[in-house]
Parts: sequence; C-alpha cells; structure tokens
Amino acid sequence: MGKPQVEITVDDTTGRWSVDALPMILVPQHFFLNNHFALEAELGPERLAEVLRPAGHRSAYHWCEKEAAHHGLDGLGAFHHYMRRITQRGWGQFEVLDVDLGAGTASVRLRNSAFVDEERRRLGRKVCTMFAAWLEGSLEYAAAASGRTLHLHAREAYCAAEGTHDHCLFEVTPRR
Repeated sequence: MGKPQVEITVDDTTGRWSVDALPMILVPQHFFLNNHFALEAELGPERLAEVLRPAGHRSAYHWCEKEAAHHGLDGLGAFHHYMRRITQRGWGQFEVLDVDLGAGTASVRLRNSAFVDEERRRLGRKVCTMFAAWLEGSLEYAAAASGRTLHLHAREAYCAAEGTHDHCLFEVTPRR
C-alpha cells in the first residue's frame, strides 16, 4: 500500500495553503505544542480544555460540512474522512473501533498522538483531551447530515502519556 497523499494548493497571490479548498497553516509540531502547553501551564488542564472545547467542536463540524459538500460524502462518510485527514495531517493515527450513530456512541483509538512527544511520554496524566471536542463535532455533523440531532460527550478514557498504555482511547456517548 502506498503512502497516502494529500494535495496542497498554494495561492500565488496570497501564499495561503489549502487542502480540498480549505485554508491551512503549516507549523512545526514543537511550535504548536510549546504554545498549547504554555497556555495549559497558565490556565490549568481543565480550564484549557473548557476554553478550547467550543472552538474544536465548531471547527470539526464545519470541516465535515465543507468536506462532505466538496467530496459528495454522507454524514458517516464525512466522519471517517475526517479521521483519515487528521491522521494524514500528523495529529496521530486515529482508528475508529466502533461507531453507532443510532445510539450516539463511538470508540476511537489514537496511536502516536502529536501531544505525546518524547518530553511528555511518561507525564503521568492525560494530554490529548483537545481531540474530544473534535470527535463530538464531527459525529454531531454525521448525525445532522443523516437527519438526526445528537448532543454528544467525548472523553479521553486513557492517554499514552499516562504511561500505562501505548495509545489513547476516546469514548463518545450521548450528553446527559
């Protein structure tokens, strides 16, 4: 199997990069992580997760909506496409273990998370919680595209940075 390819278009006038007609910004992993963990140090992990959740949810929902229209995907197809694309963009290797839109549940394994770098490999706590909102938004889009309204809650059940697993696991359930 060949390496997955993502076509990047660079606008000659603005210099902006895009993939599938959506603007992108390419930054080194250390740049993003240094900024993320500086904010976490200032706000604390729980507060940072609370602040980032609405934006992550909205962004994932919007991305799925745009990609579904661009590629002619159904809702669940857009969710699986989203998992492939965030994997291809270096966030980690996302594997959908199960998804049931009727029940509003899913399990997603994440290997090689961008947040679990060498510095944080044995940190002893969860560091990938930002992805929970992405799962909520992308799955709520999938449901909406299928004519259903779901309000979901995703959580990182465990994280590779805790030092007891070689991967992270996310669980999605209906919000109570």
